Amino acid sequence: MASYTKRGKTWRVQIQRGTLRQSATFPTKSEAQAWAVEQEAELRNTKHGAIPKKTLADLLDRYELEVSHTKRGHDWERKRISVIKGYKIASVRLSDLDATHVSTWRDERGRDVSSASVLRDWNLLSHACEVARREWKWLLVNPFKEVKRPKDSPPRQRVFTEGEIERICFALGIDVHGIAPLREFTISQRVALAFLFALETGMRAGEIVWIRREDIHASHVHLPMTKNGSARDVPLTTRAREIVNLVPDGFGIESRQLDALFRKAKKRAGCEDAHFHDSRRTALTKLAKILSPMELARVSGHRDLNLLLGTYYAPDIGELAGKMG
Repeated sequence: MASYTKRGKTWRVQIQRGTLRQSATFPTKSEAQAWAVEQEAELRNTKHGAIPKKTLADLLDRYELEVSHTKRGHDWERKRISVIKGYKIASVRLSDLDATHVSTWRDERGRDVSSASVLRDWNLLSHACEVARREWKWLLVNPFKEVKRPKDSPPRQRVFTEGEIERICFALGIDVHGIAPLREFTISQRVALAFLFALETGMRAGEIVWIRREDIHASHVHLPMTKNGSARDVPLTTRAREIVNLVPDGFGIESRQLDALFRKAKKRAGCEDAHFHDSRRTALTKLAKILSPMELARVSGHRDLNLLLGTYYAPDIGELAGKMG
């Protein structure tokens, strides 16, 4: 049986047959009715056994194997999937999976981690279910689209001070006031160089560790693939060129090494509340003083200026007042 609800100028239609549910929104009620008739006919012809006797954990295993494995962030997704599989929702059969299970998991997860972490898990699960619905036909609906998303956390305001930068690099074996060129830097020293490079360029950790000799040019670094799926050229400051010249073949570290060693160094430096990614905000805040928003977006790779300005662009109010006269 279909139910119709008018929301402003649109009509939302919901249909249900047993545990199988679908919903959609249309500009007119007649279009909604036509869609409902078609979908109800399909549901009548779909036996319950059409959905495989799999659980959400089975879905995540296949997603990790076929989808996550193709991503540069595979290790990150693998760890996150492993954690998610520890919750009750993972044992729910796909034929029973609905909005109630999703909302219960959302609230449980929210008691264990920050809202930002819940949202990252949510995005991963929702995409996995969407792939299962569209490509594998393991689901008729994506239950994550029927539940209110977790709230976004306010953007971090953290930037590194000069003293913090010195202490962290010292803990990693580098003196920022005089970096001696060595034939071979230790892994810890390479992490320090990557950190200093991030503070100059605003590049993400994942982008820095993937730099190779062929990507390094006189005035810029070419990134053949970035987080948003496209290539980007990042201009280099004089200091950034000096740093990358010390490691002409690239930084020679893996993401897991950078993450582990930076965590230990920041703890020894008394900066436990800092994240490596705060270097991006630090760099873009500094560059915002000399670049226009459009130029800054070209450097950072942001396609959404609102995200750039709201998250990373943090000019000093006193300086802005001085410019205004």
